[in-house]
Amino acid sequence: MKVMIVGGGGREHAIAMAVKKSSRVDKIYCCPGNAGIAKIAECENISVMDFEAQVAYAKEKNPDFVIIGPDDPLAAGIVDEFEKAGFKTFGPRKNAAILEGSKAFSKDLMKKYGIPTAAYENFDNADDALKYLETASFPIVLKADGLALGKGVLICNTKEEAIDGVKSIMLDKQFGSAGNRLVIEEFMTGREVSVLSYTDGKTIKIMTSAQDHKRAGDGDTGLNTGGMGTFSPSPFYTEEVDKFCKENIYQKTVDAMAAEGREFKGIIFFGLMLTPNGPKVLEFNARFGDPEAQVVLPRMKNDIIDVMEACVDGDLEKINLEFEDNAAVCVMLASEGYPVKYEKGFEIKGLENFEGKDDYFCFHSGSKFDGDKIVTNGGRVLGVTAKGDNLKEARKKAYDATEWVSFDNKYMRHDIGKAIDEA
Repeated sequence: MKVMIVGGGGREHAIAMAVKKSSRVDKIYCCPGNAGIAKIAECENISVMDFEAQVAYAKEKNPDFVIIGPDDPLAAGIVDEFEKAGFKTFGPRKNAAILEGSKAFSKDLMKKYGIPTAAYENFDNADDALKYLETASFPIVLKADGLALGKGVLICNTKEEAIDGVKSIMLDKQFGSAGNRLVIEEFMTGREVSVLSYTDGKTIKIMTSAQDHKRAGDGDTGLNTGGMGTFSPSPFYTEEVDKFCKENIYQKTVDAMAAEGREFKGIIFFGLMLTPNGPKVLEFNARFGDPEAQVVLPRMKNDIIDVMEACVDGDLEKINLEFEDNAAVCVMLASEGYPVKYEKGFEIKGLENFEGKDDYFCFHSGSKFDGDKIVTNGGRVLGVTAKGDNLKEARKKAYDATEWVSFDNKYMRHDIGKAIDEA
C-alpha cells in the first residue's frame, strides 16, 4: 500500500520510520518532509497549512492511507478536507482537535465531566485577567488559549510577573491569535509525565509513558521550547498511577468527547502532573508529541498501520498494543540561541554513523538539502535517540551518539533524563 504523511519534523520522521517497518507498505510520500525523511520517502515541499495543495498532491499520488502529524493543520480541519476528497485519514477531525486547539475548551470539558485538573479561570479580555490577579495566589500559570508551538505557557512567581505575562500574551500578542483568550490556573507541583494513546472514539489503548524536558537550559532553566529531549518509560509512572488514570482520566476523556458530539479518532496525548493529591491533567495534545514520538515509536512492537487503521475503522478493541521491555532516551541537538534567535544553513556532518545500527536513531527536525549537503534548517535540528536495556544505559548511549554528528552552533542540554538517577 501507499502512505502519505503530512509534516516535516522529528515527529514525522519517527512516524515515517515506523511506517517503513510495516510489511504492508511499499511507498511513502511526505509533505513537506525534510532531509532525513527524504531518505525513505518521496517528499514534496508543500506547507502543512496549504490544504488545497496537500489534497491535490494526494489526488496525484493516490495514497491508500494519510497520516497527519502536526497540531496546526489538525486544529484547522485538514482531516475533514482529506476525508471530503475520499482519503482514509488518521487524525482527529476539526471538531475533535479542539481538545488541543483550545485550552479553555479542554479545561471546561474536564470540569464538566469530573476529570482531575488544576483549578482555573478563562478570560476574554486583559482587564478582567488583570483584575483577577489582584486576589490570586502565587506562583500562578498563564496559558494562551490557542496553539503556540508548545511555548504559550508562562509560570509566574509574583504578581508583577503575572501582570507582565497577561500584557505580553493578550495585548502584545507574543503568541499571536493564540492569546486572544487566556487561561489562568493554579500552579501544581510534582513530576510531569507524558502518556500517549490511540483511540477510535470508543476504545482507548495506552502507549508507554515518557517524560519531556521543555526548558532550553540545563537544570530546567531558560525559555520554554518545543522540547529539548525525552525518555521512556517514566519510572514515576507506577502501576498505582496507571490504575488511577485509567479509572479517572483516559476513558472518561474519550467518553466526554463522544458525549459532546466530538468523536475523537487518532492520538490523545495526556500531559499529567503527579501531584501530592494524585495525578491531574496539565494539557491534552491531539497528536504525537515531539520529541515523545522519537522514544515511544521505536519501542512499539505493533505494525503502526494496523493500529492506525483500527482507529479510523473503529476496531481498536481488536488490537493488543505491545511495547518492548526496554528504554529509550532522545537528546535534541539544537541551534545555539534557540528558541529566540539562531542561524541556519550549517552543514551537518557524521550522519552516516547512524546507518545500520538497530539501537540508535537520528531523527531530523530541522534539516534540508543544499546541493549534495544536508544543512541545518531550524532551531531544533536533530533528535539523537538510543535504546538500552534500562534508562541509564539508554541515556549513556544517547549522549555518546550525540558526539557522532556535528554542525556549527550545535547546542544541547546535558541533563536529559537526569531524573532517572533520582528514581
